[in-house]
Amino acid sequence: MGKKKSVTKSEWIDPDDVPELTEEWFDSAEIWEGNKLIRPGRPRAAAPKEAISLRLDPDILAYFRAAGPGWQSRINEALRKAAKL
Repeated sequence: MGKKKSVTKSEWIDPDDVPELTEEWFDSAEIWEGNKLIRPGRPRAAAPKEAISLRLDPDILAYFRAAGPGWQSRINEALRKAAKL
């Protein structure tokens, strides 16, 4: 029968030696609601957009991408106008 592993005890830490809780510490702290981690950042939209796969002609993509960032939103706007919503 093998020898039992010795249990390592953690070193005692004096509660008076804990670091001061500053505003920076609270700003970077994780926020939990029960067992759920609340992620910082932009809040979820009331009606979030749906990710889909869509096949478009290369010239259409080139046209919208040529105007720079936001090309997907511009395609969405063009489709909204075409659907008259």
